[in-house]
Amino acid sequence: MRSSFAVTAADPHSAARAGTIETPHGTIATPAFAPVASQGTVKGLTHDQVESLGAPLILCNAYHLFLRPGVEAVSGLGGLHRFISWRKPILTDSGGFQIYSLAPLARVRPDGVSFASHLDGTKFFLTPEDVVQIQLALGSDIMMALDHFVPYPSPAEKIRVAVETTTRWARRAVDRFRRSETRAALWGITQGGDDLDLRLRSASELVALDFDGYAIGGLGLGESKTRLHEILERSDGLLPRDKPRYLMGMGYIVDILEAVERGVDLFDCVLPTRNARNGSLFTSRGVVAIKNRKYAADEGPLDPACACPTCRNYSRAYLRHLFERGEITAAVLNTIHNLHFYLDIFAKIRQSIQSQSFQRFKLNLINSLKEVT
Repeated sequence: MRSSFAVTAADPHSAARAGTIETPHGTIATPAFAPVASQGTVKGLTHDQVESLGAPLILCNAYHLFLRPGVEAVSGLGGLHRFISWRKPILTDSGGFQIYSLAPLARVRPDGVSFASHLDGTKFFLTPEDVVQIQLALGSDIMMALDHFVPYPSPAEKIRVAVETTTRWARRAVDRFRRSETRAALWGITQGGDDLDLRLRSASELVALDFDGYAIGGLGLGESKTRLHEILERSDGLLPRDKPRYLMGMGYIVDILEAVERGVDLFDCVLPTRNARNGSLFTSRGVVAIKNRKYAADEGPLDPACACPTCRNYSRAYLRHLFERGEITAAVLNTIHNLHFYLDIFAKIRQSIQSQSFQRFKLNLINSLKEVT
């Protein structure tokens, strides 16, 4: 496997770095945020809108696309990029999270996972090799190996078994991937719960397999912030510095800043889009619950410091009106704002690392987010 990652700037006071990931569908400037498009779409937006907001890539879910419309349908229509009309890079998740989120419908075996479809109960079995083949057929740029993690908290023995399963599956995924002809990359996912020794074991075993990149999985499930930061600190020393690091599913800005400071390059989360649909809007001065009555006659923009189309054109009063009436437009305008907010912060993170001012930027941003709106 080849590394497609290059560090272009580094913070002199921490492990934060800016870089680039080269893919068949373009370059990703890091640190980067991937909007979640599990079914091939970011809910509420067209791909033109997502691209115009500055998204460098999107995350699609191989498990959900496998169920519908089906891999053969997508492949027969020219692959995932052509099927969904997205020109930039696509990262596909392996379905490992669905083992966790659909636990009553998934049964882990040494050689793979038995699922009962959450749609109609249809039973099927997926091996690590199957998951690689599915992603190859979809034609994504960054593919994730099938992994296994357990809920927090879990007994040490249960975490150990999950780590061993993840490593065993990772070896099989690498073997299948190396027999393919593709320009895509395969990344491994380290596990270990909140157990530092098991995290060390997982990282060392996966690094030995020489993946193109490494994800830090199974976090943000309830462990303390102190433990989270400790695991990220340890991961910086364990994972290769010439390969990209991806913290899966982490979405709160403060957590993202702490992870960037510890050498993480890529993030994804449903938080900005899901919260937008629920009327929870992120601003430079804190979170706005747009349904609150106090915004009913507020003629001001959602965030005076924001240059997104929503803030340039619509008042808080109008956004509240749309949300209260259940209008589809509310989800659209709210999602435009929340995604712009996240993607703009990531652009500023990259700029601050390049100008060696990341520490000052981080402190100022955290302080501003605590203000009462």
